[in-house]
Amino acid sequence: MSRVVVIGGTGYAGSAIVAEAAARGHQVTAVSRSLPDAPVPNVTHAQVDATDEAALSALLADADVVVGAIAPRGSTAGTFRDVYRTLARLADAAGIPLYVVGGYSSLRPAPGADRFVTDLGGIPAELHDEIRAGAAVVIEDLPATPPTLDWVFVSPALRFGARMPAERLGCYRLGDEVAVRPDDGGRISAADYALGFVDLMEKGEHRREQVNLGH
Repeated sequence: MSRVVVIGGTGYAGSAIVAEAAARGHQVTAVSRSLPDAPVPNVTHAQVDATDEAALSALLADADVVVGAIAPRGSTAGTFRDVYRTLARLADAAGIPLYVVGGYSSLRPAPGADRFVTDLGGIPAELHDEIRAGAAVVIEDLPATPPTLDWVFVSPALRFGARMPAERLGCYRLGDEVAVRPDDGGRISAADYALGFVDLMEKGEHRREQVNLGH
């Protein structure tokens, strides 16, 4: 079993990944700015700010894999990309892979086509900055990391989040940087996204690439 550190381990995607990995017997540390009211059994909870490089470095020193599940909004909006650049550098120094919870807009509707993020005309303007910041991690930041870093950017279907819950089906579809449901965006539950996410971590078949999960 692996030692897994999940940065943002109490958020929507992060908490589902924590629960799935722990259920499979992995040693999981969930990192968040505040401790949860109800800790997850068999999970170590660490109260650490994602901008605290020294604390993150100490956590990653004993890890086999690190997961980034931070959202580019709220208090992290201004530091989001910097945090991921730091996390990538620390993961590379520790010699461990980095798996990132991504967004749908960084995907493409077809091979070679422009990414969805290039046209946000149908998206409320107040969401544009966070969408662009999230996409920039896989478009600009991760590809610029040293080739020694193994990273996988895992995008969910369009309808994914606390405001768009979906039924747990116990299955998922796996695609590359082309959306598995480009016409309507599709959906996926947090539980099934976590199912696919932990499968990707365990199999380790992808390196320095973007994938996507949907129903």
